[in-house]
Amino acid sequence: MNVMNKIALVTGGGTGIGRAASMELAKRGAIVAVNYSRSQSEAQETVDMIKKAGGRAFAIQADVSKNSEVQDMTYGTIDVLVNNASITRHIPMDDLKAATEDIWDELYAVNVKGMFFCVRAVVPFMKKSKAGAIVNVGSIAGLTGAGSSMPYAVSKSAVHGLTKSLAHALAPEIRVSGVAPGAVATRWWAGREEKMKSMIGTLLLQRIAEPDEVAKLICSLVEQESLTGQIITIDSGQTL
Repeated sequence: MNVMNKIALVTGGGTGIGRAASMELAKRGAIVAVNYSRSQSEAQETVDMIKKAGGRAFAIQADVSKNSEVQDMTYGTIDVLVNNASITRHIPMDDLKAATEDIWDELYAVNVKGMFFCVRAVVPFMKKSKAGAIVNVGSIAGLTGAGSSMPYAVSKSAVHGLTKSLAHALAPEIRVSGVAPGAVATRWWAGREEKMKSMIGTLLLQRIAEPDEVAKLICSLVEQESLTGQIITIDSGQTL
């Protein structure tokens, strides 16, 4: 899909990979709806950065875990959806007691159900135009089973499964693919910079990915007309 003059919705678009994806889509000519839940100032900053660079964008609020807010957010035409919004909780993998029911529910509500709600909301517009592209942002935690917490890793595994199921359900008009980033230099690492740096020596490419690199991969998946149902890993060789 050529994204020039297409409407692209990026959830969690105010920071990190979401901001980078919003900016890269705008750079390629898309009109970007930068979604946020609580980070209004960051989302508006993303919009301002896009406009300063000559692109088109606007900020739009919705908590993706709440279906009613998602429905209110999605109207008109939407051609591209980047399902990026997600949360985590830092819990040792072996601390099963700390993985409470509330944490499981919270992470699944945003990371899995939220993505499904957004897809369900945009599908009617995409079907009407007989074309659409969706990219879900997963994680290598969903492939390896290890991550910031067990609920997070399992939720990202569910995102990968959701991606494949949606690819079956929405073909041939709508393509659904996913990216599974490894360590990416975002604010997620705030306060853990030394740990991030210590990982570099264990990676084949000896580097931590930047958000704009993941964003370029996301845009490539949007543009690639013969690809659907795939989860593409971008992790500097971490999972090899």
